[in-house]
Amino acid sequence: MPVRKGKERLDRAAEEVGIALNRKEKQVEELLAPTVESLGCSIWGVEFLNQGKHSKLRLYIDKADGIDVDDCAAVSRHVGDMLDVEELITQAYTLEVSSPGMDRLLFKDNQFVENIGQQVDVRLNFPFEGRKNFLGLLADVQESMAVVRIDDEEYLLPLENIQRARVIPVFD
Repeated sequence: MPVRKGKERLDRAAEEVGIALNRKEKQVEELLAPTVESLGCSIWGVEFLNQGKHSKLRLYIDKADGIDVDDCAAVSRHVGDMLDVEELITQAYTLEVSSPGMDRLLFKDNQFVENIGQQVDVRLNFPFEGRKNFLGLLADVQESMAVVRIDDEEYLLPLENIQRARVIPVFD
């Protein structure tokens, strides 16, 4: 019994850390969105990788005609200053600003919907049917569930259980 209780405490602690990081990423996005939009871009997603003194804040930006190095540099200058003033992140970190790229991560429900029909690589927080990794076709999104088709099987994956989802570009 003590092993089970210990595991439950670890699971709870892991959930709390995940929630805290998600909250931090949402706070960063809410703070920076108006500034990024004033520069003609939008925030595709935010990742905060808490790794002690090697922590990283990744800001993915996008716009209709694509992102170039000048866009990334301008956004980096503006948001770096804002983050220093607001002190949302109190530890040392490296700010990275980039395009989401062709193999873009999916952060929001609407991004899943926009990428229906694409190949995706999905990693879950908690196992579903004995597995945490799914590589297949994003067939649909319904009621906060991603429908991933692998061969002839369809898996309904709750969006809130998705740790990371990435579009896999297919070249003919």
